[in-house]
Amino acid sequence: MENHQNKKWIIIYSSVAIALIVLYYVVNLPILEPWNHYVPFLRKLSLSLFLISIIFLISKLIERLIYSQNHIEGDRYNLLRIVKFLALVFSLIVAASFLFQNLYAAAVSFGLISLVLGFALQAAIASFIAWVYLVFRRSYLVGDRIQIKGFRGDVVEINYLDTSILECSGDYLGNDRRSGRTIRFPNSLILREEIINYSGPQVPFIWNETAIQISYTSDLQFVEECLLEAARKDFKEEYPQYNMKKHAQWEPAVYFRNNVYAWMEAVVSYPVEPNDTTGRRNRILKYALPKLNEAPDQVQFPEGVAR
Repeated sequence: MENHQNKKWIIIYSSVAIALIVLYYVVNLPILEPWNHYVPFLRKLSLSLFLISIIFLISKLIERLIYSQNHIEGDRYNLLRIVKFLALVFSLIVAASFLFQNLYAAAVSFGLISLVLGFALQAAIASFIAWVYLVFRRSYLVGDRIQIKGFRGDVVEINYLDTSILECSGDYLGNDRRSGRTIRFPNSLILREEIINYSGPQVPFIWNETAIQISYTSDLQFVEECLLEAARKDFKEEYPQYNMKKHAQWEPAVYFRNNVYAWMEAVVSYPVEPNDTTGRRNRILKYALPKLNEAPDQVQFPEGVAR
């Protein structure tokens, strides 16, 4: 869809550029001699608009090239933003050369305007600088799940001044599923707050754990085997594209710990995609608990008032 829209704009900008360059030469025809007084203005205006249309045409061609390459979604998004920003900057330079007699006067004028706006738009300027920082530092990309200042969600848009995320968990959920709410925060927030990015060094996985309560008289070896089997089985079924045998760092593990209620906790830790934490926990429990319940002589669970 985006590629189709891009092709449409290429045709539009090409047609406009051709029309403007034709106008640039047509205004010199003798038939328009009665309006000679307006000819210099029309020629300068048509040439400026022609250059602006060429700038945007080139930007659309570059965007089309970016779409044709096999970039990561976040990298593609940042590249497109940079291309659009540069097209806007060059267009403003052309517009300034039209409004002023020379670029020196334009530069002086823009300098004075920037000085005034710098005081009035400090927050916006800080957010724009933070956007530049994001592009080069890559603290997070579109598609990443992040946490910043208590906000947690999936990044869906990084604008020049703010970032939009689809909230996960939130006020009404006790799991990591999307809440349906969108959070927007100024980019300047990243310059003063820590960012937690779920896309860490073991992409695409993070580590999660699930605990069950058992008695001290349970067969710990049997419990460990059941939990490991459940975690491995679910990994193989849900992530068939990854081979756990080739990646020892994704091997699940089980450990035991005491809790405050005189019961022991068997904890299985396992790799999981950030948006699958709740689902994977449920699947592991649904597979492991029936097997544990089938062996009451080896595993005892809290019951009734003893829970």
